[in-house]
Amino acid sequence: MTGNSFFDEQKEQSLIKARIVEKYFWAWAKVIISTLKKKPVSEQRIAYIDFFAGPGRYKDGSQSTPIKVLEAAISDPDMPNMLVSIFNDADAENVNSLQQAIDSIRGIETLKYPPQILNHEIGNNIVQTFQERKLVPTLFFVDPWGYKGLSLQLINSVVKDWGCDCIFFFNYNRINMGLSNDAVKEHMNALFGQIRADQVREQLKALSPQERELTVVEAICEALKAMGGQYVLPFRFRHEIGNRTSHHLIFVSKHVKGYEIMKEIMAKESSEQTQGVPSFEYNPATLQQPLLFELTRPLDELEAMLLDTFSGRTMTMKEIYDQHHVGKPYISKNYKTALGNLEAQGRIAVHLPAGKKRRKGTFADDLRVTFPVKQ
Repeated sequence: MTGNSFFDEQKEQSLIKARIVEKYFWAWAKVIISTLKKKPVSEQRIAYIDFFAGPGRYKDGSQSTPIKVLEAAISDPDMPNMLVSIFNDADAENVNSLQQAIDSIRGIETLKYPPQILNHEIGNNIVQTFQERKLVPTLFFVDPWGYKGLSLQLINSVVKDWGCDCIFFFNYNRINMGLSNDAVKEHMNALFGQIRADQVREQLKALSPQERELTVVEAICEALKAMGGQYVLPFRFRHEIGNRTSHHLIFVSKHVKGYEIMKEIMAKESSEQTQGVPSFEYNPATLQQPLLFELTRPLDELEAMLLDTFSGRTMTMKEIYDQHHVGKPYISKNYKTALGNLEAQGRIAVHLPAGKKRRKGTFADDLRVTFPVKQ
């Protein structure tokens, strides 16, 4: 229902959610299009699918994610001829509002494939249809109210094909409560898988609220990886009071390039960074209490990890980053800072490629690093 939308609960957080999706859509499309241009024109298509699209505009008149995505496509020289967009909402009122919002976009007629707007409940029929088809490169955004319609099978039915990534948004508190509610057991089993859901239910009995959250999110991420979504990246949204989670945004991809792109985007949207390492959450409290978050020093931990992991090896900065960053909170610039610190301390040897000069304070991708053998 429109009145239950996340935007109505947290306007600023909803804006950040939409911004993350819009930024990733743009970066993802650019990467995919560069590959598609090598193929026949008939195969040059990308897709954006949103099965819980909402009304198109929020109550204050600002644009929601579908409108932002379509405007981004219209402004690009290539996307108007390639983008196939499908928007769905089970609420007929939302569908009518979305249609009006899309019709009012300037330049919407320049899209070769007019946006498709559907009014369906999302269930097994949609999943089966997607499972049976080979999809064009697709960015799939899933933003349901609660959990109805959100399932591992739905996500996997899209990300199974090349160039297909998924971003989904879920209300943590509703899922946390749903795991112990027999009335919605079927929905929880669809989200986690029955065996994993039963395991999580048993684990949660003895856990604190914070431990419950970590366990639930970890279980979802592991379930996605088990289905082939090798690269999974969560981003947390806190309530304004700062001590309770409201939602999580989870990115799923089968390719490390998408993971790297989203990691950089989420890092920039994080409300707080410690030693330059992003928190991967939006928490209004961190903006008011920055000193509390300096008690942890994650960059120091990265330096120690690098010395331990790559003991006795010589490799480039880029090779170090590629082999180490997946599943960790660090982005490329964190590795460069950590390696620069280790160099300044005399704990690693750095070799400049022949014929190249180095600007002071920089750490280029092709610099070679020799780590001492661990004693």
